Amino acid sequence: MKISIHYAFLPHTDADAALGFYRDTLGFEVRNDVGYDGLRWLTVGPAGQPETSIVLHPPATDPGITDAERQTILELIAKGSYGALTLASDDLDELFERLVEGGADVVQEPMDQPYGVRDCAFRDPSGNLLRINQAG
Repeated sequence: MKISIHYAFLPHTDADAALGFYRDTLGFEVRNDVGYDGLRWLTVGPAGQPETSIVLHPPATDPGITDAERQTILELIAKGSYGALTLASDDLDELFERLVEGGADVVQEPMDQPYGVRDCAFRDPSGNLLRINQAG
């Protein structure tokens, strides 16, 4: 039996900014762009890997969430404390430079971690933390 990760979910607070970051800066494919009731869901993923996608969704849309809870969620997203994802690249330094040139919010430049991983970190336009590991 094979189990794989098919979708990961990250909130977005601005669909157009998220699309620009994930499609234009990271180079991901847009797999789906769905609007409903004034909201927008985007599905993106790395080229050549159709089995793995990220769904960028409007946050706190559950009708059971209070206005105070919604505000707390939005504040946590903005701080980078709500959603996080780790990606990997076979050329971390090149990807880092591309993200910097694209205006991405740098949290940590590429560095060798004491636990054996070389990585860097960014925030997407909504504030979600993205760590990127050097693969291989």
